[in-house]
Amino acid sequence: MIIDLHIHSACSDGLYSAEKIFEKASEIGIGLLSITDHDSIECQKKAKSLSEEYGISYVYGVELSVSFTHHFYNSSRPISLDFLGYEYNPDDERLNKKLKELRSYRKKRAEKILERINFERSNENKMPLTCKGLDEIERYVYGVFGRPHIADYMVRKGIVKTRNEAFEKYLTKCNVEKMPLSLEDVSSLIKNAGGKLFLAHPNHPRGSSLIKLTQDIEEQQKIITKSILPFIDGIECWHSSHDRNSIERYQEYAKKKKLLVSGGSDCHQDPLLMGSVEVPDYVSGQFGM
Repeated sequence: MIIDLHIHSACSDGLYSAEKIFEKASEIGIGLLSITDHDSIECQKKAKSLSEEYGISYVYGVELSVSFTHHFYNSSRPISLDFLGYEYNPDDERLNKKLKELRSYRKKRAEKILERINFERSNENKMPLTCKGLDEIERYVYGVFGRPHIADYMVRKGIVKTRNEAFEKYLTKCNVEKMPLSLEDVSSLIKNAGGKLFLAHPNHPRGSSLIKLTQDIEEQQKIITKSILPFIDGIECWHSSHDRNSIERYQEYAKKKKLLVSGGSDCHQDPLLMGSVEVPDYVSGQFGM
C-alpha cells in the first residue's frame, strides 16, 4: 500500500484543492492519506467525503507550529517545531476556536511581512510589492494566509521566477514569527479533541526541526526524551527530507520509547511529491486501517 500522511492543500500553502489531491492520489495508487494543512482543518470533512468516493482510506490531519525553547541550546531565543495532529474530532469546539485565532494572526503577520518587504525594496530603489496592501494577494488565498502566497504573488508579477527565489531574496530575511504556541497547548488541543500528536520531520535539514539546535541525532533524541516525549504519541520517521540514517535512527528511537510512527512526503505540489516516500504498510494499522 502507498501511504502518505503529510500533504498540504490550497487551504494552507499547497497548490491543489482537496479534489485535485484525491484525483492525483487515485492516479498514483495511494491507499491511505492525510491532508495536514497548516493551522487549518477547513477541508477535512470534504476530504473525508472524497476518500469514500475514491475508495482511499483517510485520516483527519493538521500541522501546528510550536515555539520551543531548550534551556541548553536556545535559552534566549525559541525555535519553531512542527507537530502533526491526527484522528481528532473536526467538530471540536476548542480546536476550532484556536484555529480561528491562528488564521486571524496569520493575516496580521502577512501585513507585517509585506511592510518589511516594501521597506527592503525601497532601500533597493524598487517599487513596492503591492500598492493595495494584501488585497491583491488575498484574491488567491483560499485558506489560511502564509508566506508562500506572497511568494506566488511575486512570481505572478515577475519580481522573482520561483517560490524559492522569493524566499531567498525577501521572505526569509523579512520574516515575522508565527503566533507562539507552546507544546503543552498544542498537545492539549489535539488530545482533548480525541487525537494523537506526532513530532514532524525531526531531522529536516531545511525546515522547522531539531536540526536548528543540533545536527547530532543522538542529541536530538535526548531533547525529545527530556522535553517533548510526555506530550506526543508518535514521531514522523519517514519524510521526503530524511535520509536513510535519519529514518533508521528515529525508527529505533520510536520502538525504544513505544511511540507510534508515521510518514509522508510533505507535498505542496511544487514539485509533486505525493506518494514518493516509502512508508511501510504496518503504519496503516496504527490508524485502524
